Amino acid sequence: MAPWQLWLIAGLALLITEMFAPGFWLINVAVGCFAAAIVALLPFGTTPQILVFAVATVVSAALFRPFLLRHFHRTTGIRTNVDALVGKVGIVTQRIEAGSRGRVIVDGEDWRGAAITGEALEPGTRITVIEVDGTTLKVDREEN
Repeated sequence: MAPWQLWLIAGLALLITEMFAPGFWLINVAVGCFAAAIVALLPFGTTPQILVFAVATVVSAALFRPFLLRHFHRTTGIRTNVDALVGKVGIVTQRIEAGSRGRVIVDGEDWRGAAITGEALEPGTRITVIEVDGTTLKVDREEN
């Protein structure tokens, strides 16, 4: 079997394997294999093939991988930590005056709360978390 065929088979095998491996690393090595296959068609020895393989793999990883990550690895939309509180429903436990802060309970935890509207919120009022600002939850009256 000719060297260019071996490089081509290796590149195709790496592309297939990339489908099952995360991170877009193997595709860069496949690009290096394809570049080496082209060089193997020319009347050069093994050393230029290996050099082209190495250079093409590194250049591909530096240029192609960030593009792939940016376009195919979207965020999952799963919010964590305090960001997960946005949209949750809670109850006012200490009156929230207009322009001031009170206390709210959301998911069983006590938080400082501030109304995003100018109206006061009385204890027992059901609220929805609109935004998180440090340790203060910006809340609004829950809409039914």
